[in-house]
Amino acid sequence: MKKVFTYPFILLIRGYQTLISPLLPSSCRYTPTCSHYAVKALQTHGLLKGGWLAAKRIASCNPWGGSGYDPVPPKKNNN
Repeated sequence: MKKVFTYPFILLIRGYQTLISPLLPSSCRYTPTCSHYAVKALQTHGLLKGGWLAAKRIASCNPWGGSGYDPVPPKKNNN
């Protein structure tokens, strides 16, 4: 059920990656890029937590923020 809610947001991000991103100069400070991070976060954690992780990542992408390799944290197994 989680995928139903995340799918429209992933489509928006994929549209950005396909239509807008190629027109802009490459300037991402992180690996993976923020848009790839957002898709992976939504797929892994769902809309709320994945959206929150993506928003935090985008907010940290500034001259005073971080840089380098920053993967999506794995989903915690609550057994």
